[in-house]
Amino acid sequence: MKFILIDRIVSLEMGRRLCAVKGVSLAEEYLADHFPAFPVLPGVLLLEGLVESAGWLVRTGEDFAHSMVLLESARNVKYKSFLAPGSQVVYTVEARTIEERLSSFSGYGTVDGTPILEARFGLRHFNLAERNPAWAATDAQIIEEMKNRYRLLSQQS
Repeated sequence: MKFILIDRIVSLEMGRRLCAVKGVSLAEEYLADHFPAFPVLPGVLLLEGLVESAGWLVRTGEDFAHSMVLLESARNVKYKSFLAPGSQVVYTVEARTIEERLSSFSGYGTVDGTPILEARFGLRHFNLAERNPAWAATDAQIIEEMKNRYRLLSQQS
């Protein structure tokens, strides 16, 4: 199952800061199991929203040079509240460093101005063809998909 955990990019300061939003709907499949009587967005998916937001800072700052932008490490992750259906989380990520292969960020999520999540984390970025040249076409396809998704996410910002 693949999740897209931000709905829209609200603002972008290239290579420095990004704000994005995610609305939580009761129709989202994972809420049926987490938890049936008290549905909330799983904490790991809250963190993934920060990771996706930071990934757009990397992708746009490097002109989509890498197909893979993945979580390398997470530190000081603090969950402060639950995110229930009908809520909208605002993710804010700030780049500490963005280098060719690695980047580090701090970020937080708020609902109606109230903090619900904060974390420091690192991302690793690379192309699949670096490991196997036969995967260059897959890299190109993924990069094109990411460019298209970025256009959709940033349309209204």
